[in-house]
Amino acid sequence: MSDTTAPSVVACPHCGKSVAWTPASEFKPFCSERCRLIDLGDWLLEKHVIPGDKTGSPDSEPDDLD
Repeated sequence: MSDTTAPSVVACPHCGKSVAWTPASEFKPFCSERCRLIDLGDWLLEKHVIPGDKTGSPDSEPDDLD
């Protein structure tokens, strides 16, 4: 009986290409460095955001630390 199993396969978050989840997949979950950098740029340009209240906005009251 063999103890090897097929690696999990995920879709690249940017282009959708299949990526094997193995140590050899250097840029996982992305298929390539290009897709990884495009995604990073989208976060930096705020094309991707995590919903929720913004902290540190000029309208907010500072918390008392006393």
